[in-house]
Parts: sequence; structure tokens; C-alpha cells
Amino acid sequence: MEHQADNKSIDLISLTKPYIAKWYWFILSTLIFFIIGLIYIKLSVPVYSIKSAVLIKDAKKSLNVGEGNLGVLEGLSGFGGMSTNSIENELEIFKSKKLIRDIVISKNLQTQVFVESGFKKIELFGDTCPVNIVIVNEKKNKKFPEKPFEISKDKNNWLLESEEFGYNQKIVFNKLISLPFANIIITPNQYFDKEKLGLNIDELQVNFNTTESATSQIQNSVEIDLANKDATVIDIFINSAQTDKAKTIIEALIAAYNRDAILDKNTESQKTKEFIDERISKISTELDNVETEKEDFKTINGITDIFTETKINLETAAETKKKELELNGQLELTDDLISYLQKQNNFQALPSNIGLNNNDSNNAIANYNKMILERNRLLETATPQNPLVIDITKQINVLRKAVEETLQKGKVGLQLALGEYLNEQDKLKSRIIQVPKQEKLFRNLERKQQIKENLYLLLLQKREEVAISLAVVAPKARLVEPVFISDKPISPKKIVILLASLLIGLLVPFGAIYLKELLNTKIVDKDNLKELSTIPVIGEIPSIKKNVEHLIKHNDFSPLAESFRILITNMNFMLDANKKSKVVFVTSSIKGEGKTFVSMNLALTLTTSNNVIIIGADIRNPQLQRYSENSKSKKGLTEFLYDQSCSIEDVLFKNPVDERCDIIYSGSIPPNPTELLKNGRFSLLLEKLREKYEYIIVDTAPLLLVTDTLIITKNADLNLYVTRSNYTERSLIEFANDTVGAKKIDNVAFVLNDLNNQNFGYGNKYGYGYNK
Repeated sequence: MEHQADNKSIDLISLTKPYIAKWYWFILSTLIFFIIGLIYIKLSVPVYSIKSAVLIKDAKKSLNVGEGNLGVLEGLSGFGGMSTNSIENELEIFKSKKLIRDIVISKNLQTQVFVESGFKKIELFGDTCPVNIVIVNEKKNKKFPEKPFEISKDKNNWLLESEEFGYNQKIVFNKLISLPFANIIITPNQYFDKEKLGLNIDELQVNFNTTESATSQIQNSVEIDLANKDATVIDIFINSAQTDKAKTIIEALIAAYNRDAILDKNTESQKTKEFIDERISKISTELDNVETEKEDFKTINGITDIFTETKINLETAAETKKKELELNGQLELTDDLISYLQKQNNFQALPSNIGLNNNDSNNAIANYNKMILERNRLLETATPQNPLVIDITKQINVLRKAVEETLQKGKVGLQLALGEYLNEQDKLKSRIIQVPKQEKLFRNLERKQQIKENLYLLLLQKREEVAISLAVVAPKARLVEPVFISDKPISPKKIVILLASLLIGLLVPFGAIYLKELLNTKIVDKDNLKELSTIPVIGEIPSIKKNVEHLIKHNDFSPLAESFRILITNMNFMLDANKKSKVVFVTSSIKGEGKTFVSMNLALTLTTSNNVIIIGADIRNPQLQRYSENSKSKKGLTEFLYDQSCSIEDVLFKNPVDERCDIIYSGSIPPNPTELLKNGRFSLLLEKLREKYEYIIVDTAPLLLVTDTLIITKNADLNLYVTRSNYTERSLIEFANDTVGAKKIDNVAFVLNDLNNQNFGYGNKYGYGYNK
């Protein structure tokens, strides 16, 4: 269990190593993004939440006034139009373009005026704007500007400019100004409050929008929602930096909603009033004619008091006559309604509650009027081709026929009832046969007069009731929460922005390092080699800066020297201690991994206490010559392999870096290096050198590029396979594994070169030279 825990700990360290190594990235990035966050907060224009709430009243409930003096209002026509069947419908009406468009036009919201304050762009509105700009009319098929116009002050004059349209004109206040896309009027704002604005204005920017564009912008900015699913209270929100403008929009929206609701409600009442006025005018004329006939009849016949003579008989027939009068009145009302229905078009409201005692007809008329109002409301936000409008139109046509049929049936019923009462009247007339003919004629006139009077009084009463309904209409949306502005801005949210800045400051370097590690296909440290191969890693060579000596000196205690001493110690564990002379091949996969650097420094480190020679066996691309300016003119390994007469003494030289170490250079570059290495002379050379030297270091050719090293590797006691941090591809380790697995080379160990300090393993990175 402890072993597993150790592995997990090592893995965790390995995972976090790249991030810990770049700790300063995190600090710098966090600081930069924190400063950016502070700058953003400083430059951002505060946005506030402007809110109001209204209650959508249910007219049926609000008209519950009891049986007091105002009880007559319960039956007034038109109040039903203020009721709402669905609060969702009212939400859609509040959001409708029609209401917003009315606000845009009435409040001149097609223009936006801005002023720049530092790096901020502040919108001016109401008493903070020095001028009022009104779009009188838009020019047809003309494109509105994409860039703002500029209003600037030149001495005592104001100029209106636009680079987009090439426009530059002096502003004449209160006069029509013709622009390429619209006609406008600019007037000084008499309510301008410079102290409230707190800025000196020398230049303004004006955005011109079409009515539809401004409507869409405001419609998108206004949020309408239910305060509670069980209530009919609607919340109206606007989040804006310009609080005065948002407040004006909300107040105007509520007023426009109420205005439309009242107009909608008054449609039915107004139609009823027009019908009653028309009937009163007609009945008044008829009543005047009847009274004139009655006066003439009395004058001609010298009648003064007929009723006293017929009192007894009339008391018996009073009830019958009363019913007759009522039926005549109902019959005439029915005829008038039928006539009125046939005259008007299909989509006008019918008079209701005018005294007709036929419940079926009254209910049919009420349903018909309700459908008419519903259709009109739908047409405000839809076209006649809308499926809902088409459906309700069909229903209206069916109801219209039903109303007419109901009235006709009522008329037939009234005629039958009237016939019965007239028969009863005939019986009574036989009882008063002795009454003079003049009295009979007079009673006919009297009856006509009473019918007209009753109808006239009824119509007068209903006219007053309808007039009251038109005069006392209450707003449909009652304000329950006046428009108010949040105490603190909702944007920018300082804490959120600063926390986000800190988080981004941490994530950016983390992401960069993670992406770098993810895309890195090269060996970085010892752990990478252990993950990819079972070949032991016996040496880690630190990275050497360009201005630092990269060759080990005598009595050198630098990190480079210490790393090679550790390499030699580990190397000796892999060598046969019984052999007096050890041959160590230094190779790599490709050029540039540092095998010559390792070979030379390994030889220099061993020279301190051993007799050492280094051989440049990379005869295709000699590298040892770079340590001696005159080496190119000297014989080397190529000459020894080629020339049978060439002796070891002819190619043996003192190492120019340290004379205690001998060196055999690569010599001239031959045309057939493989054949030379196969001729047996190289093995002979090593056998003779083993007699004199304790360590023979051979700098060989890269394994991946040529086969030279594989030809002579049988002569090696140990093969040091050099890899380079952040240079050697991971895929090359697979090549090394395959080469060792195929037993092409034996006794192999990795040396990891060019390691930076944070990638050193164990004690290396804790410092060298403690014994200096």
C-alpha cells in the first residue's frame, strides 16, 4: 500500500511540475487580468434595473358595486369589454409592436444622443440633453446612417456633420432640416440641467434610427413577466444605463396600454349611444305628432274629460291594456333592432340592454358583441388572414344569423301575444258600447301617446346610463408599484468581474501550459523516459548557457562536472569491474542530441584519475575536430582503417582541451565508411588501445541515420544512448526500444542531456558545489 501511495505521489508531482515551474506566469497573468478587470469596471457605464408593476383588473369583479345608488351601472353595456379572460393575452399586448411604436413616435425615440467622457460613451436624455431632435418624417426608400452624426460647437454656432453622407451644415434651431434620409427639427432643450449632467459639452453624437428599428430595439429591451403565476400582477423591467429614458418608456407603455383598453371598451358603448340618439330623435317626432292629433281631436269634438265617464270599465281592462302597451313597445323595439341589424355591416357591435325583454335575444346580442370586440383586439396584432381571425369571423357570421333568427322568433311570439290581448280588448269594448265613438278614437290617440312616451323615457334613461359608462371608465392596468430605479447598478458587477479576472488570470497560463504539454512530442525529463522505456537512465546533464564554458576543467565543481561524476559512478555499476580496460560507446538516434558533447566531457572527467582516450568514430560527420583548429590536417580513424601501413602512433594525439587525455580524430570523410568499419581494423585498434588505456570513449554515428555504429557495437562494453530534453522526439525512444529489443546493441543506458534546472531529478536540482 505504501508503494502504491508513493507512485501516486510521484505521478502527482510529475503532473504539477510544469505548472509549478512556471509559477511566475500565474502571478503575472493574474495581476494583468486583475488590472484589466479594474480598468473595465472603471470604463464601464453603470447599468441600472428600472422596474414597475401593474395589476390587470378583472372588470367583472371590479363592477361589484352592490345595490346602492350606483346599482344601475351593473347593467350598462360596454363594461364587459374591460374584463380579461387570459392574463397571457395581456402580456402579449404589452409586448406588442403597436404599443411600442406609439411610444417611439410620441416620445421621439428614433434618435439617440451620446457624449464622450474619457473612454465612456454616455447617452443623454430628457433634462441631461441640451437639444431636442425630432424626426418629422422619414424619406421613402432612403437608407439611414450606420455611423452617428456629430453636433459640434464652432464659436457661437452649432454644426451638424456626417462623414458618411458628406454633410456639414450650420444648425438653425426650430427650422426644418432636410437630411438625405429624413426631415428633422432641432430645438434647444429649455429644461436642460447642466449641473445634473456634470459635463462640459463641446461635441455630441447622434444616432438616427427608423421607426421600426427603434421599435425593435425598445421591444427587445423591455421585459414583461408575471409577478406570480396565481396573480394578475405584471412586472415591467428595463435594464439600462439611461434611467430617465427607461422610466419614460415604462410610464408611456402603461399609459398606452390603458388608452388602448379604454378605446376598445368604448367601441360597444359608443355604438349603443348612437343607436339610442337616433331612436330618441325619431320617437320625439312621432310623439309630437300624436300630441298634436290629440289636441286637434279634443278641439274639434269639444271633449274635456272622457276618462271620468269610462272609469269603471277601464279599471277592468287596465291590466289588459297595460300588457298590450308593453307588447307593442317590445314589438317596435324588436322591429327596430331587426332593421338596424340589416342596415349595418357584419363587424359592428349591436345595441344591447335597451329594454328588450327577450332573454334569448339579449344573450345572443351580448355574445355577438363580445365576439366583435375579440376580433377587433386580434386585428391589432394580426392580419385578417390569421387563422384565429378567420375562425372568429366564421363564428361572428353564425352568431349574426342566430341573433336575427332569435329576434324574428321573438317578434312572432309578441305578435301572437298581442293578438290575444287585442281579442281581450274587443270583449271589453263590447261592454262599453255605450261610450261615444269619439272616446274610442281618443283612446287610440292616447294609446299611441303612451307607447311613444314609455319608449321615449326608456331611451332617455338608457342614454344617460351609457353616457355615464363612457365618462367613468377606470384604467384597466392599475399601478401597484410606481417606476423605481435600483439603488445599485446591476452591471458591471464588480465582485463577479474581479473574481472572473482572477479566474481567467489563472486559467490562461494553465491552459497555455496544458496545451504546450499536450502538443509536446519531445522528451522533457527523466520521468518521460521511464514512461516510454525500460532502459535505465544513468545520467542527467544540465543545460549550459551560451556564455558559460561547456567543457569540464581540472578541479571543476560546477553542476556540469558534478552531473558527469554521477554519470561515471552509475556507469561503473554497469561495467565489468574485472576488466582493466572498458570500451564505452556514446551514440544517439539523430544528430544534435549532444553525443559528442557527452563523449568529450565524459573523457575529461575520467582523465582526473584514469588513463583515457576518446575516438571520433563518426567518420561521416566528424565532430571532435571542432575542439581543435588544426585537427583537419591531422590523420585520424579513417586513415588508420584505410591504410594498412598507418600505425596507431600516426593517429594518436593529445587532447587539445586536456593533455592528460589522448584523442583519435575521425580523419578525412571517406566515400565508403561502412566498408572501412567492416574490414576488421577498428577491432584491432581497440584491442591495442585496451592494453594502454583504462577507458576508451568512442563517439559514434547516430543509429537512426546510418548503420555504422551497429557494425562496430560488438566491441563495446557499454553503450550510452544520449537523448536531449525538449529535442528528442518521443517516437525516437520507440526506435531505441526496438533496437535494444532486437539485440542489435547490448548493455545500453540512457543519458538525458540539456536538462533545465526544474526538470532535474532528485538531488541534482538542490544545488552543486556544496564542498567548494
